[in-house]
Amino acid sequence: MVSISIAEKQYKIYTIADEMSNSQIEVVPERGAIITGWQVQGREILYLDEERFANPALSIRGGIPILFPICGNLPNNIYTYKGNQYILKQHGFARDLPWEIDLSTEWPTLSLSSNHHTKAIYPFDFQLVFTYKIQQNVLEIHQEYKNLGYEPMPFSAGFHPYFLITNKSRLELDIPAQTYQNQITKETLPFNGVFDFDMSEIDFVFKDISSHSITTTDYDRKFKLTLDSSYIFSTLVFWTVKNKYYYCLEPWTAPRNAINTGEKLTILEPGTSCKSNIKLTANFF
Repeated sequence: MVSISIAEKQYKIYTIADEMSNSQIEVVPERGAIITGWQVQGREILYLDEERFANPALSIRGGIPILFPICGNLPNNIYTYKGNQYILKQHGFARDLPWEIDLSTEWPTLSLSSNHHTKAIYPFDFQLVFTYKIQQNVLEIHQEYKNLGYEPMPFSAGFHPYFLITNKSRLELDIPAQTYQNQITKETLPFNGVFDFDMSEIDFVFKDISSHSITTTDYDRKFKLTLDSSYIFSTLVFWTVKNKYYYCLEPWTAPRNAINTGEKLTILEPGTSCKSNIKLTANFF
């Protein structure tokens, strides 16, 4: 049985719980429709920096931020469309804006629509409609991206989940790729499944993934995570910082700067939409 409760704190927090399995998620529509917590069998899966979350001037480090209409950053935060230059900060604006929530459907539906503020930096009429589902040890995010305008709409989209970890040296990665690009050094290197977690920062992008099912195993917490995603998510980013208790496994539909380069960019025709899904499965052993 699924229940929904609302807590009035700094923000309205919606808790969606699967009571039979003692699993739940917390969602904050006001702060980018972010999932701030996910508990399975009463155990937390996600990391959240509470201090940054409490400060609306800062981007959130934690939970599952939503990336749209770009993933990553742009050179000087600038892209060009029809001869005009626009400024978009890293990962776009969807994670910063308030979303609407609809509780009248079987599962909570969250939506974000264009307005005069978004059109000043992204000149398109759009609507995003996301549905969050939680059943036992599985969390799904169903997405629909709609072009409500009269011209083709370019975008990339993704997620930036922060997974809680206590000992990265006990983390095993199963990423189906032969190579990765180090975003700090810009080198492309062979991937053998091993990362040097003594590095101050790891920011690796995988563009040649051969499967859309990614697995990590945390032997310290005795926890296995599987990320399954629709084929539109062509790119995977692994990111972490030394001495921080998180790692990020980020499905993106296109690599950074795609809105300028066109690489794997999604272009929606007027009046059309596209749907996608990500599924996270948590297993403790």
